[in-house]
Amino acid sequence: DMLDPERLIQCPLVKHHWIRARRFPYHLVKCKESNPEIAKKLATCPFNARHLVPQADLSNHIMKCNDKAFVEQDVVSRSSESPQEQLNNGSTWQAPPSAEDWET
Repeated sequence: DMLDPERLIQCPLVKHHWIRARRFPYHLVKCKESNPEIAKKLATCPFNARHLVPQADLSNHIMKCNDKAFVEQDVVSRSSESPQEQLNNGSTWQAPPSAEDWET
């Protein structure tokens, strides 16, 4: 099951590292730091930072990446919204009223 946080994932940097899915992002950061020569040869997928592939294979990976569909679906669904709806779905933060008078 892809959603199981306990499933084991093979590290793309050191093939004998098997990490639980819930710890995988943390492992990648540490493993990149520990193996800079290997990390230099890998590229990060623009759709999922957990996907590290050889730099020569990146364009092929991008075309086939399963996570690409999620990004494209989000772009399509957002493009059908009006600009006002897009603003409403964003941040709800508003600046507090100011007592300053810049004219004086």
